[in-house]
This record gives sequence, structure tokens and C-alpha cells, in this order.
Amino acid sequence: MALLGMLLGLLMASCFTFCLSHQNPEFALTSPEKSSTKEAERKETTAEEELDSEVLEVFHPTHEWQALRPGQAVPVGSHVRLNLQTGAREVKLQEEDKFQSNLKALKKGKRLDINANTYTSQDLKSALAKFKEGTEVESSKEDKARQAKIKRLFRPIEELKKDFEELNVVIETDMQIMVRLINKFNSSSSSLEEKIAALFDLEYYVHQMDNAQDLLSFGGLQVVINGLNSTEPLVKEYAAFVLGAAFSSNPKVQVEAIEGGALQKLLVILATEQPLTAKKKVLFALCSLLRHFPYAQQQFLKLGGLQVLRSLVQAKGTEVLAVRVVTLLYDLVTEKMFAEEEAELTQETPPEKLQQYRQVHLLPGLREQGWCEITAHLLALPEHDAREKVLQTLGALLATCRDRYHQDPQLSRTLVSLQAEYQALATLELQDGEDEGYFRELLGSINSLLKELR
Repeated sequence: MALLGMLLGLLMASCFTFCLSHQNPEFALTSPEKSSTKEAERKETTAEEELDSEVLEVFHPTHEWQALRPGQAVPVGSHVRLNLQTGAREVKLQEEDKFQSNLKALKKGKRLDINANTYTSQDLKSALAKFKEGTEVESSKEDKARQAKIKRLFRPIEELKKDFEELNVVIETDMQIMVRLINKFNSSSSSLEEKIAALFDLEYYVHQMDNAQDLLSFGGLQVVINGLNSTEPLVKEYAAFVLGAAFSSNPKVQVEAIEGGALQKLLVILATEQPLTAKKKVLFALCSLLRHFPYAQQQFLKLGGLQVLRSLVQAKGTEVLAVRVVTLLYDLVTEKMFAEEEAELTQETPPEKLQQYRQVHLLPGLREQGWCEITAHLLALPEHDAREKVLQTLGALLATCRDRYHQDPQLSRTLVSLQAEYQALATLELQDGEDEGYFRELLGSINSLLKELR
């Protein structure tokens, strides 16, 4: 009986388990996460099946704006906009769609429908063959009209050349221009105005070093030097103007000028009665010839150049020239000083040039010719710029003229008077916030001279 009861209990348990397995899936013994995932997939699949089953109406746009009805599908790449007046959506094709369609047609071997004048590949091959044979392709009416318009706007080069020849327009090089100007100046048939105009234009070109040296190649420099002998003051003035521009920092031209007698002619003009404007230009040419040219400085001293300049400075009404002469003397003194110092420190100065500078006995000549006193008296000039240049020259001549300065009581009185004047001006500069002003520098030069003379 016990065994029969156990079998009956097992049979009832089996039946109960079978009944549970056939109930609602909610009560199945499964994982909650897996069951939810399967449910979501089932719903998506159902939605897709419903969407696929719905057939949408495809809208075919054109190049004009058209209204789009609800539920209509728009092709990819169409241009869609919202009409703010009607509230409806409108569609049209993009501009590049025509190009894309043409490109597709080209891939299929079709003719591109760009315009009515488009040619097929066979047409182009035929036209090229005719071109090689020398046959001209007939142009359309539009091409002929365009060519006629171009002919009206532009002229053939042959006609332009003829017009330039009739106008006598010729492109000249600087060399050709200088030759023409020298010939105009040297011609006996040229008037005074024409000669002056030629020299005036020539001065513009010889500022360039190469042009000034080219002036030597055809003898133009000597022609201008000979112009210093003219009886016309204007010719002398403008000839000196040209020479001053050509001499400036141009050693080759300076050497040729010394050999051509330019120095003697310049000194003669300065020593004789001439207009002040002519002497200004001649002094300019003399300064350009002497600077950085020790051999010319030697010849200047031998020819009595210091005496000529002394007479020029002491003449009445030549204060402007006096300042320029003092500036020249200062430049010559400091130039020799710097050349000798550079030779001692760097040993880069050529021996020949250094020897030439040592043969220029400028400082003894200035002392003998009375330039110590002449320079000191020029402090009476009223212009600040003139006083500045005179103070610089007094300082450069201090080692040579110290005893002469001590023997000149007028110099000490002038320096004391200038000291008081520039002290007041320097104070005004300081009040204006200028710590390193112009008058302060002049005051420093005056104080240094007074200290050396006491």
C-alpha cells in the first residue's frame, strides 16, 4: 500500500507540471529581460510590415515651384521650401540636376543637350580634319558679330607702329638721353635757354652712379667741365650743379674731374666776382669733389683753396656761404681724423689711402690762414643751425687753436652770452617734457668749450 501511494503521488505531480506549462506565457519560468527584448522586436517587425504595405505617391518636381500635397514623397536632392504666404510646401529641381542628367546621358553615350550649338564627337573629328586640310570652318552670325566688335575695339600692331613713327615717339635709354642732352648743350646753334634746360635735365640722370660713370665714356663730363669757362653766369651755375651731382660719392668720376682741371676752374669762379646763386652751386661742386678724396684735398691746399674760402667768407652778404664753408672744413678735419683712427684700430684702411690722408696738412693750414679767429667770429650769426655748425668746428679745431682761443676775449664773452641764452631755452624744453632737446645739446657743447678754455 505504501508503494502504491508513492506512485499515485508522482502521477499527480506530473499532471500539475504539464498543466502549468500550457498556461499564459506571463507565468512561464523565463528571464524578464529576454522576454521584453523579444516583445520589442516583435512590435518593430509588425510596424515595418504595416509601413511596407502602404504605397506612397511619388511627386515628380520640375524646374518650377509646385505645391506639395500631404502624403506625397519627394525625390532625393529636390529643393523644398515653405511658402510663407500660403503656408504650403513647394518643391522644384536643383539647378545642378540638369548637369547631373547630362552627365548620366554622357555615360550612356548620349548627346549632351547643353545648347543648340553643341557638337557630337563625330562632328568635332570632322571639323578637326577639315582644319588640318586648311579648310576654314564657317562661323555663325554671332561669331562674325563678335569678331567685328573686337576689330572696332582693337587695332593691329602694324597700324600702332606707324602712328608712333608719325608722332616721333622713341624709347631711349639713359645713355642715349645723356648723349642727346650733351649734344644739345654743346651745340653752337642752341640758345641759352636750351643749354640751361639740357643741363637741368642732365643733373637728374647723373645722380645715379652708373649714369655718372657713363658720362665719361663719351666725353660728356669734360664738356660740362669746360662749361665752367662760359661767360654766362647761368651756364657756370648749372654746369657746377651737374658736376656736384656727378662727383658725389663717385671716386671714378672724381679722379677724372681732377685730371680734367675741374678743381682749378671751381676755385677761379669762387675767387672772382660772380652772382651768389652761381657761387652756391660751385661751392656745392667743390664740396662733392673734396669729400672722401684725399688727393683732391692735397691739390686744394696747393692751389690756395683755403685763401679762396677765407676771402669768400669775409665778403659782405655771404653769410649763407660762410656756414657751408665751415661745414666743409669740419667734414674734412673729422674725415682725416676718423681715417687715421680706423687705421690704428682695425688696420682695414688701404695703405695708399692712409698715406694720402697723412699728406693732407689741413690743420696747420687752417691755423696759418687765420681760421681759428674766423670760425670764432661766426658765432655771432643769429641762426641756431649756423651756431651749431660753428660750435662743432670750434670743437674740432680745439687742439690746434687752443692758444688762439685763449687770446680772443671776444670768444669767451660770446660763449658766456650764448650759455645764458641756451640755458633759458633748455629750461623751457624741460618744462615741455623734452629731456634730450635740441637746445640742451647746444648748451652742452658751449659748456664743454668754456670748460676747456678756463
